[in-house]
Amino acid sequence: MKDFLDSTLTFYRDMKKQKVVTRSNPDFQKAQDTSFEMDLPSAGRTAEEVFEEIKNICSSGALVQHPRCFACVPSPVSPYSWMGDLMTNAFDHHAGCWANAPGAGLIERRLIQWMGGLAGYPKACGGLFVSGGSMANLTALTAARDAKLTPQDRGRAVAYLSDQTHSSVAKALHIIGFCQKQIRILPSDAAFRMDTGALEMAVRKDLAAGRRPFVMVATAGTTNTGSIDPLEEIADICRRFDLWMHVDGAYGASLLLSGQGRRLLSGIGLSDSISWDAHKWMMQTYGCSVVLVREQKNLLRSFSTHPEYLEDAKTEGSLPDFWDLGPELTRPARALKLWTTLQIVGTDRFGEMIDHGCRMAELAQEEILKYPGWEIVSPAGQGVVCFRYAPKELSDRECDALNVQLARELSDTGYAQILTTQLNGRKVLRMCTPNPETDEDDICSTIALLNHPLEHMRKVQMKMEAVSA
Repeated sequence: MKDFLDSTLTFYRDMKKQKVVTRSNPDFQKAQDTSFEMDLPSAGRTAEEVFEEIKNICSSGALVQHPRCFACVPSPVSPYSWMGDLMTNAFDHHAGCWANAPGAGLIERRLIQWMGGLAGYPKACGGLFVSGGSMANLTALTAARDAKLTPQDRGRAVAYLSDQTHSSVAKALHIIGFCQKQIRILPSDAAFRMDTGALEMAVRKDLAAGRRPFVMVATAGTTNTGSIDPLEEIADICRRFDLWMHVDGAYGASLLLSGQGRRLLSGIGLSDSISWDAHKWMMQTYGCSVVLVREQKNLLRSFSTHPEYLEDAKTEGSLPDFWDLGPELTRPARALKLWTTLQIVGTDRFGEMIDHGCRMAELAQEEILKYPGWEIVSPAGQGVVCFRYAPKELSDRECDALNVQLARELSDTGYAQILTTQLNGRKVLRMCTPNPETDEDDICSTIALLNHPLEHMRKVQMKMEAVSA
């Protein structure tokens, strides 16, 4: 165990020396070639041998925690988080009820109050830790359904999303019983935010047709661009038409920790529920997410059950068991690792890290515009910037193919990784910069390397033009 800890800490310390993307690990390739036909020994093997094998397998793919991995929004993991994970798993608390894990329950409850307070919820708000944003959205939407609809209303119910809403929301609505025709996908504006005019028009149209609008899902930090929907305007529409307002803040809710970023979330406290992933911008291991609700009774209405085999574990008092607040009966003490990290690092440092991530995206935008042929499709915001190489002499289709090629060639170098997404029907490069270890040189050198194939192409083209002249 000591050797494992020492080698892992060395790995973290030497992170920048590692390749961001590794595709050719021979042990992993061998496993793929044999269709993962790995033997399960009857007599067992030494721990050292198995740990080494697992380390080789895990070394393939993208190193998301690398300071030059700009492919996705999750931040790197704090060593204090995975060490908190190690301690949590060692004690292996069953954190479904207070009787089994009172200490872990107190910490989880305190974090729920603290995070709810940051959002502007009352002290008596409710919530619980879940595995990720998908489960947080599912939990909140179940509460919304049961708070706003009778069983007889469900067949004519309607939910409202934008074309930038995370796919987990539509999946959650499907799981809890709604079909595609009951989901309105509304357009976003030029800044990729919910178009509130289109929202109100859609609600009025559905009411006139005898349907029952019941929930609107706003986003604080979209996956594609980091955009934040106009929360105050959406809250006003929800109030006037009696809709449950859920905010998917899986990524962007962490801006509440930043003095600069908090103002961007004005209106989030007017919502009925929020999802918030600590494993996205709070340096936590997977999975560490929170679902918050303004009124805890709405979770109890949906999830509280009292089978006979749980009678002895039932809580006597005002605090409900966590298994009565969400879909899981058996659940780990997910809050302990976040608590550990916050106690050691402090909340001010989290705000500084988030502000740093936002500055790095702004720097990336400045560097991109120093090179010819590039355009900014979505300006830097919340640690995300989207851009596209689109010289006038190439068609849109040719530009799409070239942007995909540029992303692939950058990843193949192993130095850095940027992936593509799609905005306005066109392929764009999306650069995410939440890593507090990313510095200015990482940004500038990555943008320069991204442009290296283009410089070669331009030189070849100039030679061809000179020859033809």
